[in-house]
Amino acid sequence: MATAAASRRHVVAVPYPGRGHINPMLVVCRQLAAADAGLAVTVVVTEEWHALLAAAGVPATLPDRVRLATIPNVIPSEHGRGADWVGFIEAVHAKMGEPVERLLDRLERRPDAVVVDTYLTWGVAAGVARGIPVCSLWTMPATFFLALYHLDRWPPADGPEGEEGQSCKSLDQYIPFPVLSSVKCSDIKIFRSLALELPMKRVAQVFSNLRKAQCVLFVSFCELESGAINGISQVLPCPIYTVGPSIPLMSLEGNSDKIQREKYSDWLDAQPKNSVLYISFGSYVSMPSSQLEEFAMGLHDSAVRFFWVARDKAVTTTLQQISGDKGLVVPWCDQLKVLSHSSVGGFLSHCGWNSTLEAVFTGVPILASPVAWDQLVNARLVADEWKIGINLWEQRREDGIVSRARISAAVTKLMDLGDVDSLEMRRRAEELRKASHSAIQEGGSSWRSLNSFARDVVEGKLNVAENSQ
Repeated sequence: MATAAASRRHVVAVPYPGRGHINPMLVVCRQLAAADAGLAVTVVVTEEWHALLAAAGVPATLPDRVRLATIPNVIPSEHGRGADWVGFIEAVHAKMGEPVERLLDRLERRPDAVVVDTYLTWGVAAGVARGIPVCSLWTMPATFFLALYHLDRWPPADGPEGEEGQSCKSLDQYIPFPVLSSVKCSDIKIFRSLALELPMKRVAQVFSNLRKAQCVLFVSFCELESGAINGISQVLPCPIYTVGPSIPLMSLEGNSDKIQREKYSDWLDAQPKNSVLYISFGSYVSMPSSQLEEFAMGLHDSAVRFFWVARDKAVTTTLQQISGDKGLVVPWCDQLKVLSHSSVGGFLSHCGWNSTLEAVFTGVPILASPVAWDQLVNARLVADEWKIGINLWEQRREDGIVSRARISAAVTKLMDLGDVDSLEMRRRAEELRKASHSAIQEGGSSWRSLNSFARDVVEGKLNVAENSQ
């Protein structure tokens, strides 16, 4: 939809305060602004996040009709929040809702819709109380959404089969959706731990509130998760829109081609095609130092070229000493551009959803080393559902660590361009790459869905009364 509406509509977007949530929300906001010239979007972030985004130059890349608004820093700082993850979740639950509601009340123009991250427990109620249509944005795989939606049907962690008996059992034996067959009961056992009791209570609250939303947006796309998306459409009482993959395409365009100005570009350019294993474990969840050491030694043993993003300076120095001239260790890079480089032939990843989508979008096979939350399900999808990678989760020892020998063997297999299994992963990865590009191009499944959502907002078709009772 490229035509301007008779009167401009105003959408307020409220992401969960974390990089893995803010980035896809900003992508969706850009998409909305591009879909209809009559839409203006206000994105609400904390003062700290506004400063972080400004330092990264994000505001300058936003369309004129997408602007940032701030609330005070009522939650713990982004720096070091991983030290008390549960405390951070509780702070977002208890302290962030009120300042967001005050901002909604003082806006010069009343919002015609509010797009809120699904994990914001107070988000739906804030809109419903003001008679504003609420659109929930899910920034993880649709498969994980479907599993959490049926949380009450999950088997107990201490069931009669025990952990060993459940390890091979698929979740679809408890939740009647074949799409969950690749998700094992052992993958969700971690969610039953005492440490996650309070976060899971919030998750249950989130999905209870979700039934009052007017619609749900997914940053996945139909061709990638058709079974889960069809299953969700059967159980949700509201419309769903698939608008993914949520890829920041602006980072691949024109003057923003930052990789050309980075010192590591010469190193990548000098490597043979598909010979480099790109390594990044995300910006938030930390990995034990003992596991990092096993990865470093395993890579050394494999003799595979690698490009590793390690944000800790001490870790960077140690890794570079171990890697020698076979690898390069940097504190930062533009991930999407590096994955798009012709020398990169594999991605060792924690399997966060944004990273997974970027690997799919660039057609790069994945060596999955999940740590927490949806990453375990994402790794299953990568290895067992889409068959575009290898999952290291079940190769852990009793202490939870994957040995250097297993890492070396997996790296060697993934990066061996003569290996039959590796070639098949690459073939399937290329198919998904083409599908992901087609989905967001004009006429594609996500393009149509996004434009349908924009049209419904502009024409005022989101009815608060239908689902808010």
